[in-house]
Amino acid sequence: MAEFRIRAGTFPRFLAPFIAPLVLFFAVCLLLGAIFTGSTPGGIAVGALATAALVAVLAAKYRRLTTGTVARFSADGVELTDSHGFRVNLRWPDITRIDVVDTQLANPRRVGRPGGARAGVRPLRSAGLIGWGERVVPPRIPGWMRERLSRVPVDPASGRPEVSIPLGEFDPLWERGPMGDWVRRHRPDLMG
Repeated sequence: MAEFRIRAGTFPRFLAPFIAPLVLFFAVCLLLGAIFTGSTPGGIAVGALATAALVAVLAAKYRRLTTGTVARFSADGVELTDSHGFRVNLRWPDITRIDVVDTQLANPRRVGRPGGARAGVRPLRSAGLIGWGERVVPPRIPGWMRERLSRVPVDPASGRPEVSIPLGEFDPLWERGPMGDWVRRHRPDLMG
């Protein structure tokens, strides 16, 4: 068995999908701060402090993601677990392909005023394993995530959902490293 901890790239890469919402958040806080303090410099200070606090929350989430997300490779297959309680099992024979995996970290709904500035959070994209597997979801997840998971294709023969394991989030060059060696050993047809 081999165990790999997620790298999730760098914090700036993790933060990149949140830039547009953060800019919108800063602008709203700046306006509210200017109104409540009665000055533009006060508004800028309020906007900067509020945005810095939100970035600190994202930094804590990033730290939790990088310390708690693990991929385990064994003779049976690949298992992904994270600190929130998600678990994905994908047996070697049930892997259908290597493809792009979108990891949605926040509600994808766009926020803002209709006809005005709108912002949304894009998913992280990386290469990974996709197939029919098992997924364990913690009991308390956001409604948007539960709704999104309910739309995932299901294998008609086994009833198992399509699951994915984003190996590119562990190592962007995973295909050339130890994880790629595991895939080549158990499913050389996928690396063609």
